[in-house]
Amino acid sequence: MIAIGNPLGLQFAGSVTQGIISGKLRTVPQDFNNDGRPDWQAEVIQTDAAINPGNSGGALINMKGQLIGINSMKINEEAVEGIGFSIPIDTAKPVMDELEKTGKVVRPYLGLELYSLDDVPKEELHRSLKLPGNIDKGVYVWSVETFSPADKAGIKRLDVITALDGKEITDMIALRRILFQEKKVGDKVKVTYYRDGKKHETTVTLGEQK
Repeated sequence: MIAIGNPLGLQFAGSVTQGIISGKLRTVPQDFNNDGRPDWQAEVIQTDAAINPGNSGGALINMKGQLIGINSMKINEEAVEGIGFSIPIDTAKPVMDELEKTGKVVRPYLGLELYSLDDVPKEELHRSLKLPGNIDKGVYVWSVETFSPADKAGIKRLDVITALDGKEITDMIALRRILFQEKKVGDKVKVTYYRDGKKHETTVTLGEQK
């Protein structure tokens, strides 16, 4: 397996390293807004081929010359060496195709500011959110964007979403995975949620994330 990239800039353009794939589907938590909570679990290929700053976006190829991944990140700690990650080509290619076709990546959205129930103290689940005793997984609505798809479907602040199209929502990562990997703009999605301790369902027509 070979990694190709431009570590530290054009001075070392076209640098080639080789290594071993240790795992084809590792998960790495990513915190995009720096609030200390993971926003996404990147599913990546782990390799010990040297991947350094500037290599991101370079090719990871197998010994047949086939592109299998896009170099993406490494663990940057003094005590760690040889742990780099690449986005699998099956994940990257649909994005590449969409960029070539439309010039942008379109994501569906609900129009909600959401937080995982895992971030709520247990006593607040029942006191403030009025959840039944058997409900402790899901996401709660902190705010609803006016005229958004969720607003039009009747979802309100402090509602707790527990399923999309019958698939359990355990946290924000699970919700984003369904929205971004399984749905597209214009899809109708059945949302299961709790309000004041009572279970409800509504249908949301997904809009386009700006």
